[in-house]
Amino acid sequence: MPRVSAKGLQMPASPIRRLVPYANAAKARGIKVYHLNIGQPDIKTPEGALDAIRQIKTPVIAYSDSAGYLSYREGMVNYYKKIGIDLSPSDIIITNGGSEAIIFAFLTCLDPGDEVIIPEPFYANYNGFAMQAGINVIPIPSSINNDFALPPIEEFEKRITPRTRAILICNPNNPTGYLYSKQEIEQLGTIVKKHDLFLMSDEVYREFCYDGAEHYSIMQLPGLEEHTVLFDSVSKRYSMCGVRVGAFISRNKELISSAMKFAQARLCPPAFGQIAAEAALATPKEYFEAVYNEYIARRDFMINALNQIPGVYSPMPKGAFYTVAKLPIDDSDNFAKWMLEEFSFEGKTVMVAPATGFYATEGLGKNEVRLAYVLKIEDLREAMRVLAEGLKSYPGQTM
Repeated sequence: MPRVSAKGLQMPASPIRRLVPYANAAKARGIKVYHLNIGQPDIKTPEGALDAIRQIKTPVIAYSDSAGYLSYREGMVNYYKKIGIDLSPSDIIITNGGSEAIIFAFLTCLDPGDEVIIPEPFYANYNGFAMQAGINVIPIPSSINNDFALPPIEEFEKRITPRTRAILICNPNNPTGYLYSKQEIEQLGTIVKKHDLFLMSDEVYREFCYDGAEHYSIMQLPGLEEHTVLFDSVSKRYSMCGVRVGAFISRNKELISSAMKFAQARLCPPAFGQIAAEAALATPKEYFEAVYNEYIARRDFMINALNQIPGVYSPMPKGAFYTVAKLPIDDSDNFAKWMLEEFSFEGKTVMVAPATGFYATEGLGKNEVRLAYVLKIEDLREAMRVLAEGLKSYPGQTM
């Protein structure tokens, strides 16, 4: 029998998706599963994007340029200009989701064996992308005790070695919902300039910043044009995760030129996805106001409900639509599986994402889970009731 590659065997499974077979089995038994494990909003996709797809009349679905349609990139330039970021179309490569943008960055900014520093917990797929690129993730733990704020800059300094090439953040953060302040971003700007590193930022949740807080992008840092790399995506902004359209953005011309070679090797981003994404740029502000208000209401409800459950603590997220909550449990992986395989309450259960998969440091996240408040409030209300009952019954509870 042929041997599977070592890289294939070592590739980490997604903590968000690997329990899907257990969820499917629960549904087959007639159990209703509330999915709080995945950031799949139930918000309606903008009608303009849907209409653009419905009205396609081209007789041939052809390749686009490897960088993506010029008209779409020009539209993105106008989008960024409105939020204080000046770009040109040549600074943007449209990608197959934000995921490909991250892979392009790892492949163009780091060589195999190089290191990227990432505050943890972090988006779990960063681990998988790093494995594909043959690079090493160097984590810096943040703590639920201070709501997952940026770790002290001294901790970054301690971890910088001759193999360090980049620092990566997600802002607002997935999985914690933390929003890095302008001061925190400026501190990162100072350290990357001092050590001649790249500063990468995953900003796909930019529109979701709460309680009057404003998003500050790494692209707004003066004097760091050669150092900054931005990842973007339409998945969450317009609630159309399935179109798989993202962007790799940098003013560093050499970096863009190198990334273009990888873009050419995979030919082009999806045609229908780009058509929908370009049309979505014209989405009226009323759409975002309604979505924003809905997420605020969901956030406030779920976080308050969590903190009323004995032994549970969740910070109040400042952005995105996730939280990492501490639960009175011995093992979040066992708990998440048990909730799907052995527990139900009134024919219902809840699917959560074990936080262990969002840490690179062994042993962290054992009593934490990531929850996404992407369901309507009536479903969240029932999910919180079921979760509370599950915690009462779980054999590995620590209260």
